[in-house]
Order: sequence, then C-alpha cells, then structure tokens
Amino acid sequence: MSTFHFNQDYILEDDVVRLSPLKQADIENLLPFSLNETEIWKYSSLPVIGRENFTSYIELALANRDKQTEYAFSVYDKRTIQYAGSTRFYDIQLQNQTLQLGYTWYGQQFHGTGLNRHCKYLLLQFAFEFMDMERVEFRADNNNARSIAAMKAIGCKVDGVLRANMRKLDGGRRDSIVLSILKEEWFTTVRQNLKAKL
Repeated sequence: MSTFHFNQDYILEDDVVRLSPLKQADIENLLPFSLNETEIWKYSSLPVIGRENFTSYIELALANRDKQTEYAFSVYDKRTIQYAGSTRFYDIQLQNQTLQLGYTWYGQQFHGTGLNRHCKYLLLQFAFEFMDMERVEFRADNNNARSIAAMKAIGCKVDGVLRANMRKLDGGRRDSIVLSILKEEWFTTVRQNLKAKL
C-alpha cells in the first residue's frame, strides 16, 4: 500500500537533476520560459505565454495538489545550476493505483541533454516503487513527434489514439495518443533499460 501523501514535500534527485514540489516562488524561477521561449508551448493545452497566463498555470497546478489530483515539480539542472522546466503527476488515483505523467516541458537549451531521461527515471521509480502504482499513463498531441519519440525511447507502449478528445487553444480539436508503462514492465525491462541510458 502506498505511503504517499499529497501534503508531504518529496524531493527526487540524482547527480544531474533535482525535482522539487512546485511552489508559488517558482512563478519567478520559471517565468523566463513563458516570456522568451514561446515555441516550447506549441502543443500546450493551456494558455501559458505571458506573466498573467503563466501565473494562472502555476496556481492551477498548486490548487490541484490541494484537491489531491496532481503533484507538480520544478526541474532544476544541477550541471548548469539553472531551473530547466516543470513536470507533474496528474489524474492521480491512489485507490486504482494509476496516474498520468505529463505537463512536461523544458527550456530549449535543455533539449537533447539527457535531462528528460534522468527526470523520467526518478519519476517512474517514485511512482512504481514508492507510490505503488500499477500503471503510469502518458498522453500527447498525436502530432507532437518529439514528445512521442521521447516517450517511446523510455519504454512506453502505445495503447491507442483518442480522436478529437481535447479542445486546442486555436479552437480546433486534438487527437491524443495514449501510452503507458505497467509495474511489471518497469521491474522486468524498463527500469534497467532506462538506467543504462543515463
């Protein structure tokens, strides 16, 4: 049974990255990505660009932790001594032992640096080995090739595509690809394969 509690602060870290529970202060720590790197938000389902939108984005994540449905982290790159982005567990269902891992974004300078693999290893280890999850799900815009490739590279299997299941910011509809990792897969292959890539 999981000993996870929403009101506890969990810090996940290795020699490359530190994932800390998202705080109000992270608005200022992460705001430059909203103001200066608009291209990283191309597939965002929420308005994030600009101080007002970004503040609302962070405050919604904090409110959802209070509602016990989400647990968001800031991402800090120890190599460059800089904040790099954010990620979160959402749709957390402790009774069903499932959650989704997403809302993940990094500044462009951190793309291709291996940072994402370190983050995913720590998050998946925490989900399966501490939270006692049976399934971790991932979703992405079916057109987001970079994100889909990254998910497959860490060992996710494709479950299918939800057609026109979300409204996009431009008013259109989004097809969402659904991928997942099961607890058995984590312990038998995914953990070892992902660790070897770190």
